[in-house]
Amino acid sequence: MSTPNFAVSAIALAVLQMTSGAVRAEETNAPEQPLQEVVVTAAKTRASTASVAGFTNAPLLETPASVSVLTSQQMLDLQIRSVTDAAKFDASLSDAYNAVGYAEQFSIRGFKLDNASSYRKDGTAITGDTQIPLENKERIEVLKGLSGLQAGVSAPGGIINFVTKRPTDTPLRSVVLETRERGTLYGAVDLGGRFEDTRFGYRINAAAERLRSYIKGADGNRKFVSAAFDWQLSPQALLQIDGDYQRKSQITAPGFQLLNNATLPKVDADTMLNDQPWSRPVETTSSNVGVRFAYQFSPEWNATISANQHQFKRDDYTAFPYGCGDQDLYPGFCGNGDYDVYNYISKGEKKSPLTAQALLQGRFATAGIKHEFTGGASFFKNSEKWGDYLYDLSGVSNIYHPVVVAPAPGDSGPVSERRRDNERALFAQDIVSRNQQLKLHAGARYVQVKRDEYVGKDDKGVTVLPYAHTDIGFWLPNVALVYNLRPNVSTYVSYAQGLEHGGVAPIGTVNQHRALDPSKSKQVEVGVKADIRQDLSATVALFQIRKGLEYTDANQVYVRNGEAQNRGLEVALNGRATRELTVGVSATALNTQQHDTGSTDFDGKRVTDVAAFKSSVYADYAVPQVEGLKVGANWQYSGKKAFDAANTVFVPSYHVVNLSASYATRIGDVGTTFRAGIDNAFDKFYWRDVTPDLGGYLMPGATRTFRISAQFDL
Repeated sequence: MSTPNFAVSAIALAVLQMTSGAVRAEETNAPEQPLQEVVVTAAKTRASTASVAGFTNAPLLETPASVSVLTSQQMLDLQIRSVTDAAKFDASLSDAYNAVGYAEQFSIRGFKLDNASSYRKDGTAITGDTQIPLENKERIEVLKGLSGLQAGVSAPGGIINFVTKRPTDTPLRSVVLETRERGTLYGAVDLGGRFEDTRFGYRINAAAERLRSYIKGADGNRKFVSAAFDWQLSPQALLQIDGDYQRKSQITAPGFQLLNNATLPKVDADTMLNDQPWSRPVETTSSNVGVRFAYQFSPEWNATISANQHQFKRDDYTAFPYGCGDQDLYPGFCGNGDYDVYNYISKGEKKSPLTAQALLQGRFATAGIKHEFTGGASFFKNSEKWGDYLYDLSGVSNIYHPVVVAPAPGDSGPVSERRRDNERALFAQDIVSRNQQLKLHAGARYVQVKRDEYVGKDDKGVTVLPYAHTDIGFWLPNVALVYNLRPNVSTYVSYAQGLEHGGVAPIGTVNQHRALDPSKSKQVEVGVKADIRQDLSATVALFQIRKGLEYTDANQVYVRNGEAQNRGLEVALNGRATRELTVGVSATALNTQQHDTGSTDFDGKRVTDVAAFKSSVYADYAVPQVEGLKVGANWQYSGKKAFDAANTVFVPSYHVVNLSASYATRIGDVGTTFRAGIDNAFDKFYWRDVTPDLGGYLMPGATRTFRISAQFDL
């Protein structure tokens, strides 16, 4: 396995010295940039705006949706290096087959996100099939609930939008170095500013990471680089270009199945099942190239055109555990811990989503009624390619006493296009008001969804005709009423419809790899938001979501049958409670049920992998007696979860406590911040992920982990 050159830290410091004289930014000479709203978050403990719930940055207080935002400064303060780290602070997010070393996958409000459409970069679709880098992200915005108007095709749980960092008006030179228990090493550099011609700005980010997981042997490395440039063509015109590239290589850690398909296994959290001598890392590369042009016609009207090309490639090698041949259990491990080992190889998997969007936005008044109008069109296409994978039995091992087995011979087949998506949409929204107290949000999106699926190529290498074809149009309305009880308190009620691609039948089903038809979902939500003071906010949201239920039936066919209904309550409190105390509280209560499946085993039962109650509480205290010193703690709780659709097995609830401290000072002319933390301070064993995917797997949470870092701001 290759290891990244961790001299990135020394290189970064050298770059800082070399660029400090060649590139400068003079705030007093910088031209006015009316098109790009800059949100300064470093001096605040919470974000006050987000773009994920609409088509422009808007105050969270006035947004009729449940939205959470994590800023880049919060990511630094909390030592967040991945979305998995970030999800700990939002109770509405949960793991959903989030295997170490594979793809970070999540659910929101109990619904698993779609890797093809639920993850966004500046509002454009990117794949969620690998770890999404955070080094060049200014904010992580989470829209909870249906997003048909905003995104078109996406899972009903919501979307996660990653807002990229833009050039700074003043010089930025920052380096972060970190080490974690077991040998993880991390280094990152963040450079920003303007050239001598201050119409041109730049932002450069780079990182390298040596990964040493809490699971024995799930090691790897990651490298990342990005660049973003702004060009103020005129006072009215702004051109923005950005690109990034990431390469990650890590041995993945599969989960555990039930013993006898009935009992939770008792294992150590660091147990590795993909531990054969022939186990190889999963190799992934991903990249983005984005462009955005904005023009301000007048103070009231502007237009924006944007596009992003995402590329993803993966080579997957795994000694994969599944089933117990001796007891004819599929899925399920043997009662004594034996499990079948398969040599799984899938090379050359590729996805290339392209998104383009045009927006026209303006404000006007008619007959004393004010309008905030948005109209636009969007285009999305994606080609997915893969070859026939190798998935052959190699032998039998044991979760308590590992056995070396010889790999089954063979390799994956030739890569060809297997799925093609093409979506075109028109959308409009009008925010109507007669005064600032009451506003009506009315919008709709029409989306034409085309999908073709292919068997592959024939013996002559010619792609065969699609064996599954979809070409359907959908209207997706979204209506909300916002009423301001006071200038700092708003209430809202909303109705929305969403659309998602049908789930793809998993490996081992009769119709494996086949995607079900698109389906609509419906949501009703009411909420209250309050800015208690300038830097402290509270939100409450009550919602109901209904969607078609997808699962593998008794005949091992992946079907959509019946309905999943999730009713829930979300509560959040974020910001500065006192001068010294910063808090973050997130709690979600969910009532999930399955209906109309035609089976008494499923009807009325809880949806799998969803806790009835989940919470996260964070507190950070600035010690007044020691300038620059802060101490913090985070408590996470998750209620029990159903493992199977029939609710015969439940995974117990758990508590996890994380501790942290930081000290900010100056060393010479360099602003320096030291941070330290202990994750899972009491070394609690718990099942963090209980996924129904691939027949059902359990994944343990991380054991106690120490981490320290240093940030240098030149």
